[in-house]
Order: sequence, then C-alpha cells, then structure tokens
Amino acid sequence: MGLTKTEEFTIRDNKIAAYAKALAHPARVAILQILVKKKSCICGDIVEELPLSQSTVSQHLKELKESGLIKGEIEGAKVCYCIDEKEWENAKGYLNTLFNSYQKGKSCC
Repeated sequence: MGLTKTEEFTIRDNKIAAYAKALAHPARVAILQILVKKKSCICGDIVEELPLSQSTVSQHLKELKESGLIKGEIEGAKVCYCIDEKEWENAKGYLNTLFNSYQKGKSCC
C-alpha cells in the first residue's frame, strides 16, 4: 500500500478534501440538513428521520464529526449533535474560494 502523501499538500487542500469526503454520501448530506433545520442539538431524533439503522447513522455521524462540520456532547447515555458553527464557516469559506476561483471563459474542451 502506498502512502497518500497528504502532508505534501496545504492545510487548506487537506481541509477541503475532508469536507468533500464528509459530503460524499447522501446520508451525511441529509444529516447535515436535519441539523441545520433543527438549529439545536439532536440526540436520538436523527435515526427516526432516516431510512437507516442506528449503527449506520452512527458511522455517518462519526465521519461528519471527524471532518469538524458537527460536534457532539454527551448527555447521560446519549450523544447530542449539532453544527459546529466555526468549522461550518471555515468550510463555507474554503469551498466558496475554490468554486469562485474558476473564471468562466473560453472552453478548453
């Protein structure tokens, strides 16, 4: 197995890749939309809104948490999740900068 050589790229490039990975599954996009819509911490409600098992939802939450887009707090026997506002703004800035850097012009293809 070869190394991914992520250390050869900028912090910004690595962050964009982490956000893209987190957004690369429709279940994770749906989870983010649920959290944005509720505007509060959610514990068990996420599973009830998705056609997925608890363990599958937990895996998706883990991916989102690793990207930094969400955070979780332990409340008794449950973990409650919400959008990490600071990281959300960082992601928005990085992704907007990437997409806005393209200048429409003569097509190369």
